[in-house]
Amino acid sequence: MLPTLAEVLILPAFAGAEVRSGHARLGGPITWVHVSEISDAARFLSGGELLLSTGTPLIGNDGAAYIHSLAYGGAHGLALELVREVRELPPAALDAAQQSDFPLIVFRQEVNFAELTRAAHARILRPPAAVSPPSLSPLTDALNETGRAANFVASHLAAVLALPPHPRLTLLDTLTALLACNFNVAESARTLGVRRQTVYYRLEQLRAMLGDLDDPKRQLGLLLALELRGTE
Repeated sequence: MLPTLAEVLILPAFAGAEVRSGHARLGGPITWVHVSEISDAARFLSGGELLLSTGTPLIGNDGAAYIHSLAYGGAHGLALELVREVRELPPAALDAAQQSDFPLIVFRQEVNFAELTRAAHARILRPPAAVSPPSLSPLTDALNETGRAANFVASHLAAVLALPPHPRLTLLDTLTALLACNFNVAESARTLGVRRQTVYYRLEQLRAMLGDLDDPKRQLGLLLALELRGTE
């Protein structure tokens, strides 16, 4: 889950951050953190960004227009380091931020933008806690419960299932290995403990019996059919 702006601002790297406006929007999710010193940064936004700046875009420009452009462009905040060319927050920029309820944050001390972005991105990219591994169980359960599992398996694997036991098992194992690694023949060969040429040969057999194996929908159907056989 993406962190809110409030959660980003309590990271140790953001110590000293002072929120000057937009308190009601600190719960907005932050998708990324960018350093930007250009006045038309809004045209590069995709939404949810927190921008970091030394205030250069405010020098000699309409501060209100700059803030409005960020707010309308989808940014969720602007953090300014006010220690160099710009040492005070221009009143027009602050008024615009307050009118738009746009989060405007200032640092009165020098900060390391690289550390801020690193800390924020580590939090943004942190995997959610207790994520369940991907599973086809809900689909297989639904097919089994509605009595459609056997027909589904047959519609996808009938040609292979009609083979004698040994070649049937060999090709099903090969198909399982290929699907597991996106049809990487070398990796499938390592998984199966055979030569790559053997996998190529079996793959041609599978294509002849099952048809197009490159279609993602077809691959999903085969995965589900193999999963259903495993639940029998």
